[in-house]
Amino acid sequence: MFAKVISDAASFLWGYPLIILLFGTHLFLTFRLRFIQKYIGKAIKLSVTKDDFAEGDVSQFSALCTALAATIGTGNIVGVATAVSLGGPGAVLWTWLTGVFGIATKYSEALLSVKYRVKTEDGTMAGGPMYVMERAMGKKWLAILFATFTCIAAFGIGSAVQANSISTMLESTFNIPLWVSGIVLAILTAIVVIGGIKSIARVCDILVPFMAIFYVLGCLIILALTYSSIPASLALIVKSAFSAKAIGGGLAGAGIMKAMRYGIARGLFSNESGLGSAPIVAAAAQTRNPVKQALVSSTGTFWDTVVVCAMTGLVLVNTGVWNQGLNGGELTKAAFAMIPVVGPIVLTVGLLTFVFSTILGWSYYAEKAIEYLFGKKAITPYRIVYVIMVFVGSVFSLDVIWNLSDLANGLMAIPNLICLLALSGVIVNETKKYLWDDNLEGIDKELNSN
Repeated sequence: MFAKVISDAASFLWGYPLIILLFGTHLFLTFRLRFIQKYIGKAIKLSVTKDDFAEGDVSQFSALCTALAATIGTGNIVGVATAVSLGGPGAVLWTWLTGVFGIATKYSEALLSVKYRVKTEDGTMAGGPMYVMERAMGKKWLAILFATFTCIAAFGIGSAVQANSISTMLESTFNIPLWVSGIVLAILTAIVVIGGIKSIARVCDILVPFMAIFYVLGCLIILALTYSSIPASLALIVKSAFSAKAIGGGLAGAGIMKAMRYGIARGLFSNESGLGSAPIVAAAAQTRNPVKQALVSSTGTFWDTVVVCAMTGLVLVNTGVWNQGLNGGELTKAAFAMIPVVGPIVLTVGLLTFVFSTILGWSYYAEKAIEYLFGKKAITPYRIVYVIMVFVGSVFSLDVIWNLSDLANGLMAIPNLICLLALSGVIVNETKKYLWDDNLEGIDKELNSN
């Protein structure tokens, strides 16, 4: 009974209400910030520009990689495939558009988190939506809700669920027992997370670029093998996104609604723009002003959805596997099988690195949420429980935990979006101060001086 209630609640929350609220916020902030997406080139350059003289725990690049570690995960592979199998080729375009407009929301979240971050007694930075809600809005109860939902989501979707994805895949592909995968994964996680953000960031600095480039190269090889049909596939994606009828018939309007629903939902789930997770690590970055780190953080949505998710979607449509009656991950598996011998290996390595990086990224999110709720004394016990949940998730199938964390993940977004909309004036003023009009030169000078 409890499991069904949680499952129904999660399905309802991740339906139209949250989609409308999230995508609506993306659009509102995009227009309010005069299409901040036009600075994406400058933002990418900033992300690889080190600033040793600014306050913070890790470099801007490390903060970005840690955030990308958490966002680039199974959603980029299985999530996109699920969107295409349920919503048709048009879902690819809606997923992509979610990423384009979501850049403005990710920028706004990071800006507020850096502006209202605090330095703790041991000299480290602490920030995120909970600090913004308390310090800027005076709503500590809202901050407590957000931090609580973050902890619940992290123990499920951040650790147990991700670990289960790895162990079951290794069992089915290489016949490795679940408990063996669980022990190895738990040990590796413990080694990394026990060192805190600097240790996590060091691993993510290496892991994230490797896994992203490795996976994208696999997609490019598949597209090269089927290059002649790419123009037709792009046309099909655009046409299906605005088609009144679903593929193969159906009620008028059913096609566009299904493409929008599944495309937007999976895009939002993948890039996490508006959920309030990535700003937690953005607050730890070495940066001279909130706008600089906000620009860097916005590239996370660009790489995650505008690039990686789009590549997956195009591969699925261009290879024709989307129309073979397959579901979810089976679609991606069929597409990568087109690369002789190494195709399944590329996909397996991609999934392994994506999932493990998500475990690391979410461990930091929950750590800062725990610290906010109970203080630094609770961090060590939390890390122990987190590692245990990695092992438990590897061995047992936890549908209830998945649905509970899925629900908590969505509930994180509600207080965060309220905060973003309420403080949109602050976001605009900070952007004007450091980026717009005559102040644009200030960012450029920093770029040239580093």
